[in-house]
Parts: sequence; structure tokens; C-alpha cells
Amino acid sequence: MDLRPDLQLKAAIKALTDVVLPAVDPNNRLAQEQGHLALAMLSIALERLPLLYRYDCDELRRQLALAERLQALTATQAGAAAERAALIEGAARGSAVLDRAGAEPGELEAANGDLRARTGALVTALYAAGDPAALKEISAALLASGREQLLRER
Repeated sequence: MDLRPDLQLKAAIKALTDVVLPAVDPNNRLAQEQGHLALAMLSIALERLPLLYRYDCDELRRQLALAERLQALTATQAGAAAERAALIEGAARGSAVLDRAGAEPGELEAANGDLRARTGALVTALYAAGDPAALKEISAALLASGREQLLRER
């Protein structure tokens, strides 16, 4: 069995098209409909698979931009020094992963997850410390980042 998802999807599409769907009772409209729906979903996944790497790189660039903004906004904030230091460290690692031309997709995914977790820890600690003036700007930065992410997801 090949580990490459594009080849696996092509094999599944061929099996559905050539063997499975022709064997489904033509009078069973629901089964026919669901079979064609599954085939369409697999075809869409195959079509979008090449975009996944660029999608992850884009997410990491956005995570790094948010981390940089939060670092600037929290330079003088108390109550979250360890989380801020961890975010700075995570951003440096994420930046190094993005800079390496041959980074594995799994590394990219792990860097995104790590940076999301560290950003969340910093924000949680800052809100626990509760400086309302600083939180206003931090909230604005988070909302702006969230808006960008929602547009990207659409």
C-alpha cells in the first residue's frame, strides 16, 4: 500500500467508479446518491491536496505575525513572563521551520500547533493578570488575527 495520499485517493476513486457504484442497486436512490457524494468528496480532497502545504505555511506566517505583535504589546506586562518567553522561543522555532526550504509538512503542522498553544497560554496568563489597558490592545490584535483566519477558512 502506498503511503502517498494522492495515490490512495486516486485508487479509492477508481474503485468506487469502476466497481462499487456500478454494483449498487440502481433502484436504491439513497445508496446511489451517497455513493456519488462520497466519490465527489474524494475528488475534491484529491484536487485540494497540493494546497495543504501552502495553507500550512500561510497559517504559520500569520501565527508568527500575531506572536510578533503580542511580543511588542506585552513587553512591559507583568504576570506572564514565562508564557511570553515561551512564545518568543516558539516563534523563533516556527520562523526557523518556515525559513527552511525543505521542511517536512509534519514539522510545519507541529510548529503551527505549538505556536497556537503558546499564544493561548500567554493570552490566558495576561487575562489572569488583568491589566485592562493592555488587554484592550491585545484583544484587538487577537480579533484582527481571528478575522483574517475566518476569511482564509472561507
